[in-house]
Amino acid sequence: MPFFKTPGKPLRTQYCDTPGRFSRQAPLTGSLCITHAAPSSFQPVRFGLCWASVPGSRIVRACGKLSISHSRSPLRQEPQSGNLMIGLIPVADSPQSASHLQTWKLTLAYDGTDFRGWQVQPGEVTIQGELQAALGRITGESPLPQGSGRTDAGVHALAQVASFALQAPIPPANLLRALNRTLPPSIRVLDARTVRSTFHARHSAVAKTYEYRVFRGDLCPPFLARYVHSCPWPMDVAALQMSARLFEGEHDFLSFAATDPDLASRGVGPEAEPDPRPLPRPDFQVEPPTACTVRRVFSSSWEERGGEAGDLLVYRVRGNGFLHHMVRNLVGTMLDAGRGHLRVEEIPGILAARSRSAAGPTAPARGLFLHSVEYGELDSIDKPQ
Repeated sequence: MPFFKTPGKPLRTQYCDTPGRFSRQAPLTGSLCITHAAPSSFQPVRFGLCWASVPGSRIVRACGKLSISHSRSPLRQEPQSGNLMIGLIPVADSPQSASHLQTWKLTLAYDGTDFRGWQVQPGEVTIQGELQAALGRITGESPLPQGSGRTDAGVHALAQVASFALQAPIPPANLLRALNRTLPPSIRVLDARTVRSTFHARHSAVAKTYEYRVFRGDLCPPFLARYVHSCPWPMDVAALQMSARLFEGEHDFLSFAATDPDLASRGVGPEAEPDPRPLPRPDFQVEPPTACTVRRVFSSSWEERGGEAGDLLVYRVRGNGFLHHMVRNLVGTMLDAGRGHLRVEEIPGILAARSRSAAGPTAPARGLFLHSVEYGELDSIDKPQ
C-alpha cells in the first residue's frame, strides 16, 4: 500500500470503522493526514485547508494541511500518519434530487397582535419569517412559505394556508407535531399534508372569507381588546346590512384600496415576490402584474352575536380576491353609515368615484380575521405518501 511522508518524519493515520464513533489516532507528528473509511459514495468536503472524501453518513476528522482519503480494502492494513487535528465535520446523507421535492400545504391559526404581518421583513418579527425559521430548525431546509394572502400587522387568522417544497421525507403528522413544538404559542399549525406539485397557496385559491368583529358594549373586556374594534356608539344595524349588500357582485374597489407605498406589492403594481409557477386561474384575481382593482364579492353581510363577554357585530365577506386594506376600508365606511355619518345611498357613488378619499376611514387591524381559504377539487386531493 503506498504511503507518502515527509523524509525523517513519522506518519500517523486515522480511521472510522463505525458510524457515529470517532477514529483512533496515535499522537504522532507529521505533515500529511490520510483519512480512511468503509467503501461508499464519496463526496469532497472542504474544511479550512483540507479536502477530505466523505461517505454519506460518516463523521470524519479534518486536518489543517493536505489529506488523502481512500476506500477500505480487506487487503490493506490500517495506515499510520500524523498531523494536528483541528475539528470534526458532521456529514448528513446526500440531499435528494429536485425530483424528490414534496409540496406541502399547511393550515395555520395565529394571533397577529405581536407580529408585523405575514410577509418577511428585515429586522421585523413576521409570521412568514417565524415559519421559515421553524422549518429550518426541524429539517435543515429553509423554503420561504407562500401564504394565501399577506395579512397586515395586527391582523389574525383562523385558517391561513401556506405552501412550500421540502426534500426531507418527513411524515405529515411528525412535521405537524414538530412545528407546534418549535413555533411561538401565538402561531399554531392546524393541519399539514403533502399535495400535488402544482398546488400554490395563493395562486390555487378560488375564494377567501374574512371576518371583522366589532364590540358594542360600553367597556371592552381586556381579554377581548386584542381581537375586536370597540365601538360603543349607537348603531343602526339595518343600515349596516343594506350597505353590505351593495358591495356584492363585481365592482372596481379602487376607492377602498390602500394608498400607501406598500400598494405596489398588494395588487396595483409589480409583484414583490416573483413566483415561477403558472399564472393564477382566470376566476381568481391575485396581485396581477398590472393595475387591476376589480374584484368579485360573493357574499357580504353583518350578523349580531351575543355572549357572556358582550354583544358583537360580525361582518363576513367572501370574494375571489381582496385589495390591500380593502376589508378594513369597507368596514370603516359601513360603520360611518351605521352611525348616521354617511347615507347608504351614497355608497354606489363612492364605488364609482374610484378615489380613496371618497370612502370612510380604515377600521383598526385588531378586529380582522382571515376566516378561511377555498380551493378547487383537484387542489384538495392529498398526494399519496
